Amino acid sequence: MRVALYTRVSSEKQDVDLSISAQIKALREYASKHGHTVVKEFVDEAESGRTVARPAFRHMISLARLKDPPFEAILVWKLSRFARSREDSIIYKSLLRKQGIQLISINEPIEDSPMGRLLEGIIEVIDEFYSANLAEDVVRGMRENATRGYFNGSRPPYGYARTSVKDGEKMRTTLEPVSTVMPVVRRIFTECAEGVGLKEIAKGLNRDGIAAPAGGRWGKQSLHKILTNEVYAGCLVWGGRTCDESRLQPIRKEGAWSAIVEKELFDRAQLNLSDRAPRVTHPRVTASHYLLSGLIYCGKCGAAYIGYGAKSGRYHYYVCGTGYSKGREACPSQHLPRDPLESFVVDRIKGYVLTEANLTKLVHLVNEEMDGALREHRERLKAIDAEIDHWQSRLERLYDFVETRAVEPARMAERITTVQDKIEALRKARMEIEEVMRSRRIEPIDPKMVLHYVEDLKGSLEESTVFERRSFLRSFVESIVVNDGTITLNYTLPLPPDDTKHESLSVLGIVNNGRP
Repeated sequence: MRVALYTRVSSEKQDVDLSISAQIKALREYASKHGHTVVKEFVDEAESGRTVARPAFRHMISLARLKDPPFEAILVWKLSRFARSREDSIIYKSLLRKQGIQLISINEPIEDSPMGRLLEGIIEVIDEFYSANLAEDVVRGMRENATRGYFNGSRPPYGYARTSVKDGEKMRTTLEPVSTVMPVVRRIFTECAEGVGLKEIAKGLNRDGIAAPAGGRWGKQSLHKILTNEVYAGCLVWGGRTCDESRLQPIRKEGAWSAIVEKELFDRAQLNLSDRAPRVTHPRVTASHYLLSGLIYCGKCGAAYIGYGAKSGRYHYYVCGTGYSKGREACPSQHLPRDPLESFVVDRIKGYVLTEANLTKLVHLVNEEMDGALREHRERLKAIDAEIDHWQSRLERLYDFVETRAVEPARMAERITTVQDKIEALRKARMEIEEVMRSRRIEPIDPKMVLHYVEDLKGSLEESTVFERRSFLRSFVESIVVNDGTITLNYTLPLPPDDTKHESLSVLGIVNNGRP
């Protein structure tokens, strides 16, 4: 047979006697001994068998589902290499069986018979039990490790490096400060404790050419992550966030390793962060003062513009999010006065949409869209009816076979059930389309009725809540891009006088009445 080989190990610390190379060697020898031709080899390293989100496994299954699969069987070292979840094992082995593909465990020869499948199920249950217990053992071991003050993570925090220490017969991992990075961490905590804001700290670090943890520029988020991590005061905190650990109290171990900052300095930094933290309010309230929030984007860095109040709220601007959080060195985009920019956009929509001529044109466009949707629904219903007729006739022929005893009823039962399910699914799809047609009441819009509300719509755009006005604008404005003194309005449909979806204008021509 043409066969594929599938191998998997969970991690470097597990399956030591069952390495990838050992599995492949044994599988190749088995294939050669039995006269099989190996056409594919799939390898998943450090991947859990409890999930099917394994790259090589998914690729193998996708090939197996082809109309003409490239292999007739899959060889594995043991069934536990294929899957340790009973549910996944049943699903994917059933899929392979329907495709005519065998799953062969070279160390668990099982016959394809009722007794063989019972034995196979027992083996899978044992594997799943082992996997679940192994996971609990790993968490238990990590918890014990943390209780004794050792580091469980794989990537050390900024300013620290992993180091191994001897603990009896075992080697454990702890942290030690990196001498070249310690001064940067102390600088961050010291400036924060002295009342310097995160934005200013980031600007200073970027100005001095100090790389952020990921190698880029510093920002408020990366600084906040460092300033709120007790690891820098020498305290280990582990657990309480994932898996079964959520049921248990987090482990705290003071003095687990050498501190980079004193506890008193750490606490003063937390106090300053707390004083500067904004009050938690509903997003709708927070953004309610800025009509164009979520619509304006920076053409230089791609970040969204955000609302910003200056001089105790006397002046309001739209500013690039990157420039606001990381300084103008990160993105030298310009500030835009809120009021003249919002007035300009609102006036544009009024002129392009809320006129009798343009509304009449818009209504015709909407009616054409609805006509198209209605035709599409009707064509879909017609196609479904044809499909139902087709499968109904096939079902009747199957019944005829059973009645004439041309085929054993037991052999036809599964096929009849499959066809019945297909017909039921088609009828359900038909009912859903009919429900959509009823709920949307697809009927043409009377232009006269819309024109009657022109003045009301204009008033709504000026006097409604900012939330409602923003929703109205989003119906016509897709985005606003600011770049090098130019503002480009991208519309959702052709609106400007020349029936295009884009309009570019000078920033000065729009906001020259705003405060610079």
